[in-house]
Amino acid sequence: MKIVEEKITLEELKEMSGKMFGNLVKAVVDIEKEIMVVDAGLHADEEALLLENGSEQKNLWGINLYPEMTGEDFVEFDSMINLRPSQNNRSRGVDDTEIQKKIIQIVDKLVKK
Repeated sequence: MKIVEEKITLEELKEMSGKMFGNLVKAVVDIEKEIMVVDAGLHADEEALLLENGSEQKNLWGINLYPEMTGEDFVEFDSMINLRPSQNNRSRGVDDTEIQKKIIQIVDKLVKK
C-alpha cells in the first residue's frame, strides 16, 4: 500500500494494476486531506491505513482507477466502504455529485498523466 500525498505516475498505476487485478487499482481518497492510498487488495485495508494516520471515516471514499482508460472511465465509484446510510449514501457508489467532483479533482491533482 502506498499513501499518495504528492504525485503518482500513470506508469506506476499501470504496474500496480498488472500485479493485482490486471486492469484496475483500488484506492481510497480522503476528501479533507486531499490524499489517497493505492495498491491494496481491499479498500478496507486502505481505509484502515488512512484511519491509523489520522483521517476521519466520513471523509474516506473508495474508488477504482483504470490506468488504461481515459476521461470518465478512469475513475469508478464502487466500494463496499461507501455504504453509509448515516451519510445518506446507500450504495457502493458515491451518491453525492459534489463529493464525486471533489474526488475527481483530488485524483487529477495526484495522478501525473
